[in-house]
Amino acid sequence: MQRNTLGIVHEFLRLHVRPGALCIDATAGRGRDTALLCRLAGEKGRVLAFDIQPEAVAATRALLAREGLRAEVYLDSHVYLSRYAQPETVDCVVFNFGRLPGGDPRIFTRAETSVQAVDAGLSLLRPGGIMALALYYGKENGYEERDALLAHLRTIDDRAFTVLGCEWMNRRGEPPLPVFIWREA
Repeated sequence: MQRNTLGIVHEFLRLHVRPGALCIDATAGRGRDTALLCRLAGEKGRVLAFDIQPEAVAATRALLAREGLRAEVYLDSHVYLSRYAQPETVDCVVFNFGRLPGGDPRIFTRAETSVQAVDAGLSLLRPGGIMALALYYGKENGYEERDALLAHLRTIDDRAFTVLGCEWMNRRGEPPLPVFIWREA
Protein backbone atom coordinates (compact mmCIF):
# COMPACT_ATOMS: atom_id res chain seq x y z
CA MET A 1 0.00 0.00 0.00
CA GLN A 2 1.21 3.48 -0.85
CA ARG A 3 1.51 5.67 2.22
CA ASN A 4 -0.37 8.61 0.76
CA THR A 5 -4.01 9.68 0.68
CA LEU A 6 -4.85 7.80 -2.51
CA GLY A 7 -3.20 4.60 -1.26
CA ILE A 8 -5.05 4.74 2.05
CA VAL A 9 -8.39 5.45 0.36
CA HIS A 10 -7.86 2.57 -2.05
CA GLU A 11 -6.99 0.22 0.81
CA PHE A 12 -10.19 1.30 2.61
CA LEU A 13 -12.18 0.54 -0.55
CA ARG A 14 -10.53 -2.89 -0.92
CA LEU A 15 -11.50 -3.74 2.66
CA HIS A 16 -15.16 -2.77 2.27
CA VAL A 17 -16.39 -3.11 -1.33
CA ARG A 18 -17.61 -6.59 -2.19
CA PRO A 19 -18.61 -8.26 -5.48
CA GLY A 20 -22.11 -7.20 -6.55
CA ALA A 21 -21.82 -3.78 -4.91
CA LEU A 22 -23.40 -0.59 -6.25
CA CYS A 23 -20.68 2.06 -6.20
CA ILE A 24 -20.44 5.71 -7.16
CA ASP A 25 -17.30 7.60 -8.14
CA ALA A 26 -18.68 11.12 -7.68
CA THR A 27 -15.58 12.83 -9.14
CA ALA A 28 -14.27 10.56 -11.89
CA GLY A 29 -11.20 12.57 -12.86
CA ARG A 30 -8.79 10.30 -14.74
CA GLY A 31 -10.81 7.19 -13.84
CA ARG A 32 -8.48 5.43 -11.40
CA ASP A 33 -11.08 5.20 -8.61
CA THR A 34 -13.75 4.17 -11.13
CA ALA A 35 -11.54 1.35 -12.40
CA LEU A 36 -10.79 0.13 -8.88
CA LEU A 37 -14.49 0.16 -8.00
CA CYS A 38 -15.25 -1.82 -11.17
CA ARG A 39 -12.68 -4.47 -10.23
CA LEU A 40 -13.98 -4.68 -6.65
CA ALA A 41 -17.70 -4.75 -7.55
CA GLY A 42 -17.05 -7.31 -10.27
CA GLU A 43 -19.29 -8.44 -13.11
CA LYS A 44 -22.41 -8.52 -10.94
CA GLY A 45 -21.78 -5.06 -9.51
CA ARG A 46 -22.67 -1.65 -10.89
CA VAL A 47 -20.45 1.44 -10.93
CA LEU A 48 -21.58 4.97 -11.73
CA ALA A 49 -19.02 7.73 -12.36
CA PHE A 50 -19.56 11.49 -12.66
CA ASP A 51 -17.55 14.49 -13.73
CA ILE A 52 -18.38 17.96 -15.06
CA GLN A 53 -15.44 18.07 -17.45
CA PRO A 54 -15.66 16.36 -20.84
CA GLU A 55 -11.90 15.71 -20.65
CA ALA A 56 -12.37 13.73 -17.42
CA VAL A 57 -15.29 11.72 -18.80
CA ALA A 58 -13.26 10.86 -21.91
CA ALA A 59 -10.21 9.90 -19.83
CA THR A 60 -12.30 7.68 -17.57
CA ARG A 61 -14.01 5.94 -20.48
CA ALA A 62 -10.65 5.41 -22.21
CA LEU A 63 -9.09 3.87 -19.08
CA LEU A 64 -12.06 1.55 -18.60
CA ALA A 65 -11.92 0.48 -22.26
CA ARG A 66 -8.16 -0.23 -22.02
CA GLU A 67 -8.70 -2.34 -18.90
CA GLY A 68 -11.82 -4.10 -20.19
CA LEU A 69 -13.99 -2.71 -17.42
CA ARG A 70 -17.61 -1.54 -17.47
CA ALA A 71 -19.17 1.49 -15.74
CA GLU A 72 -21.81 4.11 -16.45
CA VAL A 73 -19.90 7.37 -16.91
CA TYR A 74 -21.89 10.59 -16.87
CA LEU A 75 -21.06 14.17 -17.78
CA ASP A 76 -22.93 15.63 -14.82
CA SER A 77 -22.31 17.24 -11.44
CA HIS A 78 -21.93 15.22 -8.27
CA VAL A 79 -24.72 17.38 -6.82
CA TYR A 80 -27.18 15.30 -8.88
CA LEU A 81 -26.20 11.82 -7.67
CA SER A 82 -29.72 11.17 -6.42
CA ARG A 83 -31.02 11.32 -10.01
CA TYR A 84 -29.13 8.12 -10.75
CA ALA A 85 -29.64 5.93 -7.65
CA GLN A 86 -32.35 5.38 -5.07
CA PRO A 87 -31.95 6.29 -1.40
CA GLU A 88 -30.30 3.66 0.78
CA THR A 89 -29.20 1.44 -2.13
CA VAL A 90 -25.54 2.40 -2.62
CA ASP A 91 -22.70 0.47 -1.01
CA CYS A 92 -19.90 2.97 -1.62
CA VAL A 93 -19.41 6.60 -2.68
CA VAL A 94 -15.98 8.07 -3.44
CA PHE A 95 -15.01 11.74 -3.81
CA ASN A 96 -11.71 13.37 -4.76
CA PHE A 97 -12.23 17.07 -4.12
CA GLY A 98 -9.92 19.50 -5.87
CA ARG A 99 -9.03 19.63 -9.52
CA LEU A 100 -8.43 17.27 -12.43
CA PRO A 101 -4.78 16.17 -12.37
CA GLY A 102 -3.10 17.75 -15.39
CA GLY A 103 -6.31 19.62 -16.25
CA ASP A 104 -7.18 23.30 -16.27
CA PRO A 105 -6.12 24.63 -12.84
CA ARG A 106 -8.96 27.16 -12.93
CA ILE A 107 -11.58 24.37 -12.80
CA PHE A 108 -11.97 22.71 -9.44
CA THR A 109 -14.66 21.55 -7.04
CA ARG A 110 -16.29 24.24 -4.89
CA ALA A 111 -17.54 24.33 -1.31
CA GLU A 112 -21.18 25.04 -2.07
CA THR A 113 -21.66 22.13 -4.45
CA SER A 114 -19.32 19.74 -2.63
CA VAL A 115 -21.24 19.99 0.65
CA GLN A 116 -24.49 19.35 -1.25
CA ALA A 117 -22.91 16.38 -3.03
CA VAL A 118 -21.72 14.80 0.22
CA ASP A 119 -25.24 15.08 1.61
CA ALA A 120 -26.66 13.56 -1.57
CA GLY A 121 -24.18 10.68 -1.28
CA LEU A 122 -25.03 10.11 2.39
CA SER A 123 -28.73 9.85 1.53
CA LEU A 124 -27.92 7.15 -1.03
CA LEU A 125 -25.82 4.96 1.28
CA ARG A 126 -27.45 1.78 2.46
CA PRO A 127 -27.05 0.79 6.11
CA GLY A 128 -23.48 -0.46 6.39
CA GLY A 129 -22.40 1.55 3.32
CA ILE A 130 -19.23 3.62 3.17
CA MET A 131 -17.96 6.89 1.76
CA ALA A 132 -14.36 7.92 1.17
CA LEU A 133 -13.25 11.50 0.56
CA ALA A 134 -9.86 12.87 -0.46
CA LEU A 135 -9.66 16.61 0.17
CA TYR A 136 -7.09 18.26 -2.09
CA TYR A 137 -6.65 21.93 -1.24
CA GLY A 138 -4.30 24.88 -1.51
CA LYS A 139 -2.82 26.41 -4.65
CA GLU A 140 -5.58 27.52 -7.04
CA ASN A 141 -8.28 25.82 -4.94
CA GLY A 142 -7.46 27.67 -1.77
CA TYR A 143 -8.89 26.51 1.55
CA GLU A 144 -12.57 27.46 1.39
CA GLU A 145 -13.79 24.06 0.22
CA ARG A 146 -11.62 22.11 2.67
CA ASP A 147 -12.76 24.26 5.58
CA ALA A 148 -16.44 24.10 4.59
CA LEU A 149 -16.37 20.32 4.14
CA LEU A 150 -14.56 19.70 7.42
CA ALA A 151 -17.00 21.95 9.28
CA HIS A 152 -19.96 20.23 7.63
CA LEU A 153 -18.66 16.74 8.36
CA ARG A 154 -18.55 17.62 12.08
CA THR A 155 -22.34 18.22 11.99
CA ILE A 156 -23.32 14.81 10.58
CA ASP A 157 -25.58 12.84 12.93
CA ASP A 158 -23.33 10.54 14.95
CA ARG A 159 -26.22 8.12 15.54
CA ALA A 160 -26.50 7.48 11.80
CA PHE A 161 -22.88 7.85 10.62
CA THR A 162 -19.32 7.51 11.86
CA VAL A 163 -16.96 10.08 10.36
CA LEU A 164 -13.19 9.70 10.66
CA GLY A 165 -10.97 12.52 9.40
CA CYS A 166 -7.23 11.96 9.07
CA GLU A 167 -4.37 14.44 8.95
CA TRP A 168 -0.76 13.99 7.85
CA MET A 169 1.31 15.23 10.77
CA ASN A 170 4.77 15.28 9.22
CA ARG A 171 4.17 15.88 5.50
CA ARG A 172 5.32 19.15 3.98
CA GLY A 173 3.15 21.36 1.87
CA GLU A 174 -0.56 20.76 1.68
CA PRO A 175 -1.06 16.99 1.62
CA PRO A 176 -4.61 15.89 0.79
CA LEU A 177 -6.71 14.79 3.73
CA PRO A 178 -8.47 11.41 3.73
CA VAL A 179 -11.92 11.18 5.36
CA PHE A 180 -13.88 7.96 5.87
CA ILE A 181 -17.59 7.63 6.62
CA TRP A 182 -19.56 4.56 7.64
CA ARG A 183 -23.35 4.49 7.68
CA GLU A 184 -24.50 2.64 10.75
CA ALA A 185 -26.27 -0.66 10.06
